[in-house]
Formats: sequence, C-alpha cells, structure tokens
Amino acid sequence: MSALLNVLVAVAVVALILARQFKPQRLDGSRRWWLVPAILLFFSVKNGDLVDHHHPTASVALLAAETLIGVLMGVGWAWTSKTWTEADGTMWSRGTKATAGTWVLGIVLRLGLAGLGALAGIHLGTGAILLALAASLLVRGGILMWRAGPAATPYGGAARSSVPQMGKDRV
Repeated sequence: MSALLNVLVAVAVVALILARQFKPQRLDGSRRWWLVPAILLFFSVKNGDLVDHHHPTASVALLAAETLIGVLMGVGWAWTSKTWTEADGTMWSRGTKATAGTWVLGIVLRLGLAGLGALAGIHLGTGAILLALAASLLVRGGILMWRAGPAATPYGGAARSSVPQMGKDRV
C-alpha cells in the first residue's frame, strides 16, 4: 500500500507542477520553496526501498544516476524559465518551450534508466522517483531564488535583482 501512496504522491506533485509550470509565478522569499522537496525526500526514504538488496552496488549506481538526472533536470528547468522584474520590484518566473523540452528529455532519460535496471534485474522502489523529483524541485527552487536575488526577500520592498533578465514577458 505504501508503494501505491508513493506513486500517488509523485503523480499528484508532477500534475501540480505541470499545471503551474507555464503560469507566471511570483518569486518571493516568503514562500517555502523547499517544503515540497523536503516532503518528497521524506516519502522517498521512509520505506527503505531505495536500494535493491540483491544488487546493492548496481542499484546504488542506478539511484545515483537517477538523482543526477533529477539535479540536471532542475538546473535545466531553472535556467530555461523566463524571469522578469515588474515595475513594483517583484520578480516573476514562467516556464518556456525549452523548459518543456527539459522535462521531456529528463523523463526519457529516467525511463531509459528504469529500463536498463529492469533488464539487469535491479528493482528500485518508487522512492527513487520521489528522490529524483525532490532533487529537481530543490535545485530549481534554489536557482530561481538565487536568480531573483534581493528582490525575493520577504520584506525587501522594491529591491531590484542584479542578475541579468531574459526579457519581459507580458501575460
């Protein structure tokens, strides 16, 4: 039953992310951008099925590759997202077509890894998916907060970012 719960959590988070990815989102330090990744990390390790005990070395390598893909996906996601500063000093972000491409590439690579693992007889539980998703979200959030700079401080008023902007996007 807990594997089903992990799958449902992953599907719900991905659905939420995809639904919000192309809508402008305000970048501010008052939001707890790290909270969802922390929850996903908790669910990924709570069952202890991250490593296949019959193939420990190979499963750790597969898990490391899955997590690395998650990190790289988060980096790509953050750097392909358009950011801009409004006249009132607030920072905003929105996914682009390149962001969608990053998602597709990341999913294809993850499916490829899962296929290789299955061919080798390595069973990674749903925790590996949640761990990679947590890594993606954490890295993306961290980079976007860094790109937002002082403008993302919760009480920063109209501070402007020193990070070069990728162009203003009106919705």
